Amino acid sequence: MRAKFADLGLEAIGNSPDEFAAVIKSEIPTWAKMIKESGIKPDWHASPEAAKLTRSTILTQRRRSMRAIVRAARALALALTCFAAPSFAAYPERPVTLIVPWGAGGGTDATARIIGSLLEKELGQPVNVVNRTGGSGVVGHQAIASSPPDGYTIGMITVEIGMMHWVGLTNLSANDYTLIGVVNADPAGVNVRADAPYKSLKDLLAAVKANPGKFKASGTGQGGIWHLALAGLLKDQGMDPAAVPWVPSNGAAPGLQDLVSGGVEVVPCSIPEARSLIDAGKVRALAIMDANPPALYPNLPTLKQELGSNWSMAAWRAIAAPKGLPHDIQAKLVAALKKVHESKEFRGFMAARGYGVIWYGPDDGVRFVSKSDADLGAVMKATGIAK
Repeated sequence: MRAKFADLGLEAIGNSPDEFAAVIKSEIPTWAKMIKESGIKPDWHASPEAAKLTRSTILTQRRRSMRAIVRAARALALALTCFAAPSFAAYPERPVTLIVPWGAGGGTDATARIIGSLLEKELGQPVNVVNRTGGSGVVGHQAIASSPPDGYTIGMITVEIGMMHWVGLTNLSANDYTLIGVVNADPAGVNVRADAPYKSLKDLLAAVKANPGKFKASGTGQGGIWHLALAGLLKDQGMDPAAVPWVPSNGAAPGLQDLVSGGVEVVPCSIPEARSLIDAGKVRALAIMDANPPALYPNLPTLKQELGSNWSMAAWRAIAAPKGLPHDIQAKLVAALKKVHESKEFRGFMAARGYGVIWYGPDDGVRFVSKSDADLGAVMKATGIAK
């Protein structure tokens, strides 16, 4: 803006709209005097001063005064345009960054990338997916929350945002974000070896109750989502959450391999994670911790059907922005994300991988995420993991 003022032969005034307004107010009397002295009136002899001047002198004075007024007016219009432009600019005007708190190649990364590619079409700007890993998810989640709430940095927050603060890793919670939409949830399945004698979840729980401490489970790190899913189920059934000792692992894949080799007896994890071994006949899923059977295995019993229980636990993913996002930008992002979520491309991508597809907009999403946080906190307190 200062360069444009220089082109007019003027010095820029003020560094903000308030400063500019103050300067303009102070200059109004000067401009009024300039207009008055220019003699711009039908009557050439309206002022004593003008009567003493020759016609040529009057015209010269008028031209000079008018040039100064025009330059001042142009400066005023330019300044108002420069100061007001950001308020009326259509969002987005430049590329959007989508932060993923987990590593490239995983399920969260894959889901974020398909969403990013489809959001580009809806927003008309590039959406750059950036992986910010570390600190058990804290680094990436903090990067999303700490960004300016202008719509140009959004991110994929995950179920871990409802776990990290309970164990003292961070003070972050879902309250530090503006939710755009919950797009995916993969409920925990309860899996055993295909040759295990337990033909139902009731059989397994009866054996655990009769022999507390005998059965071991794995599928994630200590206090991870699948550990809490199993501990919550045991608590829900009136059993000690520690009745099945947990063997930490670096995810469901090594936990399932340990299950197949006989190192553990139970692996609670998402159905997509266990899918290949289920299809290979090496693992059997006994039930799903959700109100509905999974699309991959529609005959798999729910906890409600099997136990009459309403306990549920899922690894969910949502798109969110920093807290304080303007409502108009939030509304535009919600509309764009909903179109992406309903698209054939997104549905086909998720179905091919067995990922669960759900949709909760901002209001329902906040309730969903808050319930998840409360459920996780209750289980972590019961198991002594919460601090």
